[in-house]
Amino acid sequence: MPKSEITNRGETSVGRPRDIFSAMRDEMDRMFGRFERDWALPSLFGREGGTAALLPELDVREGTDSIAVEVELPGVEEKDISVTLTNGVLTIKGEKKQEKQEKGENYHVTERSFGSFQRSLRLPDMVDDSQVEAKFDKGVLRVTAAKKPEAVKGERRIAISTS
Repeated sequence: MPKSEITNRGETSVGRPRDIFSAMRDEMDRMFGRFERDWALPSLFGREGGTAALLPELDVREGTDSIAVEVELPGVEEKDISVTLTNGVLTIKGEKKQEKQEKGENYHVTERSFGSFQRSLRLPDMVDDSQVEAKFDKGVLRVTAAKKPEAVKGERRIAISTS
């Protein structure tokens, strides 16, 4: 690694140790980023490496009368998914089990990967806890939470006056 010195205009690096530590922290972040990218195992959900690989991404959309949460779970079976709502917190848990076998004339390869995940998010107070349903179809989990009737009332525009 080439030797480099970090300085600000008119200041030396010796007088500004914070700059040296910032540079060291940045280099450590780059090093760990390269490690995760180059050496970590591929994700169970198709994204590359790292601990976040086992966390499926959530898409949350708010409509006029409901809030929808969509989670792509390729390769996960419905029986391996759990959806709960406790004190306004929606929790989606699951486990992915994947097995691949390949047989050839001179070889036999079996690969297995297992991983569990859990995602939780707090639903807004406007959601009616008794009107939440989940559907799983073709690897996509859709959770729909209806809003309380008083939250669905029409929007009213408030006039802004000058002072």
